Amino acid sequence: MSRAKLLLLACLIPLAACRLPAQDVPSGAEDFASFCAACHGEGGKGDGSVAETLEKRPADLTRLSQKNHGKFPMTRVMSKIWGYAKAPDGTVMPQFAPLLDHDQIVLFDSGDGIATPTPLRLVQLAEYLKTIQE
Repeated sequence: MSRAKLLLLACLIPLAACRLPAQDVPSGAEDFASFCAACHGEGGKGDGSVAETLEKRPADLTRLSQKNHGKFPMTRVMSKIWGYAKAPDGTVMPQFAPLLDHDQIVLFDSGDGIATPTPLRLVQLAEYLKTIQE
């Protein structure tokens, strides 16, 4: 095993001992209904109840994979939800980091082999969006 992997493992082991008591965490679908459906619609097509009042129509979240050559852009989606991704097209989307920041953290690997501590609710919401792809 490489030194880098051993160092990473040594750093992550103490995190496992820092678990908090289990709390009820809303599912990705529940968070979508609470935070996203008003703009993006119940089905994620960008046709929510307030969509017409916005200057720019909300994205159709059912076509994210289609627009990314058939692969769901998990990391990009999580960055956009969290508030890291800048929107060059002038879209206005609130940052949901304060709402999704929760005591429960999971290790998320974006495909680069590095497990990154990530809020559970953020991962669950992105996973839910993956399930509604057309």
